[in-house]
Amino acid sequence: MRVIGIVTEFNPFHNGHGELIKRAREEVKDPMAVVMSVMSGPFVQRGLPSVLPKHVRAESALKCGADVVLEIPFTFACAPSERFAHGAVELLYRTGVVTDIAFGVDCKDPDILFELAEKEPDENILKECLASGMSFPAARSEALTATFKDITEEKKELIKDTLRQPNSILALDYIKEIRSQKAGFKIHMIKRTLDSSATAIREDIYSLENKDSVSEVADKLMGKIPDKALATYLSSLGGYCRMADTESYMGSVCREVERTPDMSGFAYMGDGLEGHIRNSLDSAKSSGFSSVSEKLATKHFTMPRIYRAMTSLLMGQSKDYVEEEKHLQYIRILGSTREGRYCLKIMGKCARLPLIHNCSDALELYSSNERLKKQFTMDLRANNIQAALLGLKRDYEWEIPPVISK
Repeated sequence: MRVIGIVTEFNPFHNGHGELIKRAREEVKDPMAVVMSVMSGPFVQRGLPSVLPKHVRAESALKCGADVVLEIPFTFACAPSERFAHGAVELLYRTGVVTDIAFGVDCKDPDILFELAEKEPDENILKECLASGMSFPAARSEALTATFKDITEEKKELIKDTLRQPNSILALDYIKEIRSQKAGFKIHMIKRTLDSSATAIREDIYSLENKDSVSEVADKLMGKIPDKALATYLSSLGGYCRMADTESYMGSVCREVERTPDMSGFAYMGDGLEGHIRNSLDSAKSSGFSSVSEKLATKHFTMPRIYRAMTSLLMGQSKDYVEEEKHLQYIRILGSTREGRYCLKIMGKCARLPLIHNCSDALELYSSNERLKKQFTMDLRANNIQAALLGLKRDYEWEIPPVISK
């Protein structure tokens, strides 16, 4: 049985995701191959809450070609690309069933990523670039490029162009993690051909005057996401929840900053970011998302870094915890199809971590694994913070079993 792992956010599921799933099966030359998606939960890699609940996003994926959806724990999902990639690859590897991995890339020559994966950034140049005020991604690009000796200007431009593409940066980190963990997956890099952008779709959604209007959301998203995914979203908005309220998110951050005199101990707050956040919020005219984000924007810190730091503050996630916790403690199952259920049955026998189908499953493991308890408790807290933004009751996920899609 071929099992293809894909790393996703489905925030929201769009036509490009459907194309990735389709082409991944074509790459392995097996139309019946199981596609296993590992997905961020309440908060995504760039640090913000996902637009819809994870179970709704999982259901849309299962209706549009995926067979199994697993959740990446918060501490790895809402993290820089290296930690995000580490958690995603480890999750796929620990299932014990994944044979292949597929991911989309934007670069002109995907093979350059294999070459870059053999390199480590020049530490001296990295430090110099950071000291000069460069953001970490830009400094990392300069430090990696410097490790190539006697290369042509054409290749130098290829490398720099590759390292400017977010999807290619993640792909590079996936490759490095696959090698580091000795996962043994067959790698399929799929060049993106569709002009699908989750960022553009989110902007469309949040530009609506009435984001809770099912008809207005339908008009905005028609043709940009698959019909089955759209139907799932509209059904949830029609009576289950609303889109995540980013205004309320930013208001919560502002209140937390006011009552926290020292933020330096929280994850991703180093290098003076805590002072920048406090000063920016003090000078912002409101606690509105757009207003505060505009004040926070700076060349030195990327916006995802800033959002991840602020979300860690809301979560109470310390930098010590991030530094100490290097591994996943469980496999959280969000849903499956009929083919996926057969795969899960095999996983039950060969997975290298405990499987959690329902929240109650975790309770049975708390007493014997303190690290699992801490990691899962953090996931529950993240879901409760997002629940308030979605208009859902606290602890609602205790009542929701994994999605079963036909």
